[in-house]
Amino acid sequence: MPWLLTRMYAVFVCVGVFAFANGYVNIALYKQAYQHNSEAGDTFNASNAVDGRKSNLSVDGGQCAVSYWGKKTATWWVNLYSIHSIHHIAIYFMTNNQPLGPSNLLTKYILGFSVYVSNTTDRLQGTLCYKDDNFTLFTMPAVFTTTCPVHGQYVIYYNERRQGVTNPDDYSKYVFTGLCEVEVYGCPATGYFGSNCSVPCPDVNCQYCHIETGTCQGCKPGYQGHRCELVCDEGSYGPECKQICGQCREVNQCSNINGTCLTGCDAGYQGNFCKTPCDRGLYGFKCNKTCGQCRGLNQCSNINGTCFTGCDAGYQGDLCKTSCDRGLYGSECNETCGHCRDLNQCSNINGTCLTGCAAGYQGNLCKSPCDRGLYGSECNERCGHCRDVNQCSNINGTCVTGCDAGFQGSLCKTCKC
Repeated sequence: MPWLLTRMYAVFVCVGVFAFANGYVNIALYKQAYQHNSEAGDTFNASNAVDGRKSNLSVDGGQCAVSYWGKKTATWWVNLYSIHSIHHIAIYFMTNNQPLGPSNLLTKYILGFSVYVSNTTDRLQGTLCYKDDNFTLFTMPAVFTTTCPVHGQYVIYYNERRQGVTNPDDYSKYVFTGLCEVEVYGCPATGYFGSNCSVPCPDVNCQYCHIETGTCQGCKPGYQGHRCELVCDEGSYGPECKQICGQCREVNQCSNINGTCLTGCDAGYQGNFCKTPCDRGLYGFKCNKTCGQCRGLNQCSNINGTCFTGCDAGYQGDLCKTSCDRGLYGSECNETCGHCRDLNQCSNINGTCLTGCAAGYQGNLCKSPCDRGLYGSECNERCGHCRDVNQCSNINGTCVTGCDAGFQGSLCKTCKC
């Protein structure tokens, strides 16, 4: 008797499937499918459950998706490629071409299953269409149908036998998929409802409406409100107004639909969405200004060009675009130039005298006096007969403390003979 009831129930459900399907399209047919812990080989491939074949419901018939048997969870999903309005879902379970029931060992592996519709492959982010806590070994149908008038991109089948959870005695210890066909009936295009998917959603900015009643279930990008009559709040845009506008020059000129900054970006940003900072070394409106001589890479503000960590040697000011004042050089311009021949030719960076030293000095920085006994330009003049050679002026050769005996003149180079 239980076997007969099961057969009658299965026939009833099958009839219901075809009755349901008359007004809707199977939008899962030939779409991409996936299952976790898949058995090897095409015989058990996840895509078998959306190939339209359901004449052989056996494990080795090549028409069913079958995952590995010895697991505590079983997951299968189909990707509808885009968000669709769904009416109902039909599942043809693997039965080995025998009636389900206590005598069919496959029955206990099906009990406790769930069906979700989600916009991602994460079932917990979607809608639970059905959770089995009613079927038994005697009532489990071979073909199951559930009405689920929601919208989504993924239809997910899930079953589990969690550690520490007490399940009914009818349940198996492990689970697997065993899905011979999963049919998802709904509208092939968004924005419509009705039994023939021919009636536009009544609210003009509604993208997804209840497939039976037309009640709006989701707004087009850029709109919100019960009937999608309101644009996104200032500074937000997109689906459900969850996206944040970039650095638009005028925040009220951020498109509520796609976030484009209609009048351009605020200083320091670029791109249609004004979410990308200026390229390294650039700043300002349209990123058309070049950063100064900042110390360290990427230390120039993309907004106003300020050097956050100070200037490179030889530069000063917030923007580090101004050379050190005349006669100064180096880090923070705190070094004093040497005795350059032309002070304007002292390198603001490292203090090098670019056109050489003034008379009496030598070296790149012209800070070293001529060696003892030498003086003048490039220190190429030799001192005269000074009483004290250390008192020979390195600049002009004058003997500061006078001449040795027998010599005269400021340079002590003239003999008294």
